[in-house]
Amino acid sequence: MELFERAKAVRLRSHHDKYLLADEDEEHVCQERNGSTGRARWAVEVVEGFPVVRLKSCYGRYLTASNEPFLLGMTGRKVTQTLPHRLDSSVEWEPIRDGMQVKLKTLYGHFLRANGGPPPWRNSVTHDIPHLHLDWVLWEVDIVEILTPPPAYPAPSVPENYSVASSPDSSQKLSKQESAASFTSYSSQRQEGRVIHYTIADNNGNVRDDAEFSLIFKGSSVKELTQKLEEEAELSDVIVCSENPLNGKLYPLHLHLPPNNAAMNVVLVPAASKVAKSFPKSENLQ
Repeated sequence: MELFERAKAVRLRSHHDKYLLADEDEEHVCQERNGSTGRARWAVEVVEGFPVVRLKSCYGRYLTASNEPFLLGMTGRKVTQTLPHRLDSSVEWEPIRDGMQVKLKTLYGHFLRANGGPPPWRNSVTHDIPHLHLDWVLWEVDIVEILTPPPAYPAPSVPENYSVASSPDSSQKLSKQESAASFTSYSSQRQEGRVIHYTIADNNGNVRDDAEFSLIFKGSSVKELTQKLEEEAELSDVIVCSENPLNGKLYPLHLHLPPNNAAMNVVLVPAASKVAKSFPKSENLQ
C-alpha cells in the first residue's frame, strides 16, 4: 500500500510481460506489450481510512470488478472501465504484496487476473479466485508519476558552499526491504462490521440483478440498518427484506440481525409499494 500512497499514476505489468490497458472503446480493458501508450497509465486514488485504491484510466473511468461473467459457465468475471454514479466497493482494489509483485484483491476475495491461452482468453483481464495459474494474478507496479505532497514548513536554507553527494535513483518497483506491514489486509481492517449487499425493489417487488450496492454495517438491529441504508441509498420509509431462496418471495427482517458478522443480501422495499402492502401487518413493522 505504501507504494501506491506515493504514486500519482502507475502502470501494471502482468506475468505475460504485458501491460494493463484501457481499451479505446472506454469500456473494456486488455493486455498489450506497448507500455508507452497513455492507455497504460492509471491514476491512483487512495481511499482514506482503508488500505485500498481506485485506479482511473486515461478516459477518466475507474477499473471495475463487474458481476458479469466473462464466458458463460466459467468462473471469471469481466473487468471493465466505468464511471458509477456512486463509488462503491466494485472500484476498490486492495494491494497485497507477494515477493517483488502485488496482487489486487476485491472486497469479495477475487483477484485481478491477466489471462493467457487461445482466444477469447488471450490478452483478456478478469477477476476470479485462482485455482490454477496462480502467477496470473501477480502484477509488477511501475510508478510513472510520483505524488509530491506540499511541504509542511519552509525548507531550511543551505549555504552556497554546502554540497550533498547524489544517491543513485532507486527503482520504483517493490523491493524486498519494503515492510509487509504496509500491506495490511483490507478484510482485517473491516472485520468489525459485516458486508451488506443491497438492491432496491420496485412497486411489485422486482429487483435488478445488475444494480447491487454494498456497504459496511457495524450495528446489530434492523432499525439501525434501515437508517443506514436509507442514508446510503438516499431513500426514506423503506422496509429491509430478505429473499426466500426457495420461492423468491420477500419477507421483512425483524428486530435483530444474525449474531455473526457474515455478509448479508437484503432488498429495500418502499413502504408505500404494492408488495409492502401484501406483507402481514405484524411483519410490516420493524
